[in-house]
Amino acid sequence: MSKISFGTDGWRARIAAEYTFDAVRACAQGVAEWVVREGASERGVVIGYDRRFASEHFAAAAAEVVAAHGVRVHLASAAAPTQSFSWATMRRNAKAGIVITASHNPWTDNGFKVKEESGAAASSDLIKKLESLIHPLEDAPEKIKRMPIEEAKRKDLVEIFDPAPDYLAHVAELFDLEAFRGAGYTIVCEPLYGSASGYFPRLLGGGRTKIVELHAERNPFFGGVNPEPIPPNIDEFLRRIPAEGADVGLAVDGDADRAGLGDEHGRFVTTLTIYALLMWYLIEIRGLRQPVVKTVNMTSMVDRLGERYGVPVYEVPVGFKYIGPKMLETGAMMGGEESGGFGFAMHLPERDGIVADLFLLDFMLRTKKSPSRLIAELMELVGPSFYLRRDLHFDVASYPAQQKRIMGVLSGDAPAALAGHAVSRTVRLDTKDGAKFFLDDGSWLLVRLSGTEPLVRVYAETKAESELAPLLDAGTAMVKEAG
Repeated sequence: MSKISFGTDGWRARIAAEYTFDAVRACAQGVAEWVVREGASERGVVIGYDRRFASEHFAAAAAEVVAAHGVRVHLASAAAPTQSFSWATMRRNAKAGIVITASHNPWTDNGFKVKEESGAAASSDLIKKLESLIHPLEDAPEKIKRMPIEEAKRKDLVEIFDPAPDYLAHVAELFDLEAFRGAGYTIVCEPLYGSASGYFPRLLGGGRTKIVELHAERNPFFGGVNPEPIPPNIDEFLRRIPAEGADVGLAVDGDADRAGLGDEHGRFVTTLTIYALLMWYLIEIRGLRQPVVKTVNMTSMVDRLGERYGVPVYEVPVGFKYIGPKMLETGAMMGGEESGGFGFAMHLPERDGIVADLFLLDFMLRTKKSPSRLIAELMELVGPSFYLRRDLHFDVASYPAQQKRIMGVLSGDAPAALAGHAVSRTVRLDTKDGAKFFLDDGSWLLVRLSGTEPLVRVYAETKAESELAPLLDAGTAMVKEAG
């Protein structure tokens, strides 16, 4: 079996086990060979990286391989948000982008993401092509070409660049940064030791607004938590918001492409509510009415907003490799997924946690309302929504066998009722990795196998908070039934 398999967002694995320099070089050669076949060697490949353990060295190894194929390399000079490399891929007219990052995964992992020339995540079709080139190289490192970086520089095949200035300049075009700086807000920012460190102060600092940035230093252990902006990983961040008398808390994940939000009371705002707020903002504040794209695990509030404002809503499987292409196909104004990744047509068909957070801040500024007030008005508009997710972890070695058994249960007859409500409709995911059960009151339960980690995720959205736990218990029981 191949060790390298691209999931919902790139390939991720444990450092020094599956994730080795030879494995990264195999992935890089697959990208390089595809670029050569496309006749785009001169356009080249952007290569960037995050703050994880040895990411800069893995990026350099990838650059040596790509350059050895005569393909021009734009190599980052420093760790930066993943979306800055998506932006650089598009702006520099590169044929592809490579980002060394495992996003929100545990500190033990690293990863390899591929971006298309539009800046979007590599599509399923491209991933299949790349995997067909990569797999024959996994056990044949002698077939991988390499050129030392210094030699590649002398041959003008490698250019070192700083991705920050161009990315920040573009973000500045989307907002009135002087209004942010003059608002007099206090904002707690949480980069979780990751690639967004310093970005919020650079964008928002220097005026009456006070920026309190937490965990800005590089720490490949991420302080002992997974760098995903959800509780309990951000409990300290949530406590600091009221302690600082802050107006809002803005968070991102380790590579900054996922957004997190805490209201002025230090209460966590779910990613489903964030999506609905962003959609409502684009409609009411920006005056947009283009379609939106959501994943199967995203809130039904999106559908209700779409009905109210005449905005088409398209649903796709989990992953921006599905969202990005659908955004481009439909001319959508935004796309989003439950994990906190949101992309915007005016910016990129790819996730950007920094821009998503700033849109939410702009919503506050334009309406002169607190986050809690905006959320309350949203719920008045589209009805109440309560959401929670459980992650059920499995041993890496046993996970493939568990997957088959779990899918066997989910593919069988649907239950007649869940948590006291009749099941009105069942949808088996097109990606064959889960099932979604709709209840008679509009609530839903989703059981889905992760494409990036050895775990099963159980999601539920209800109209009453008291019904969340029973529904999640029912989904957990389904998984345990598989043995």
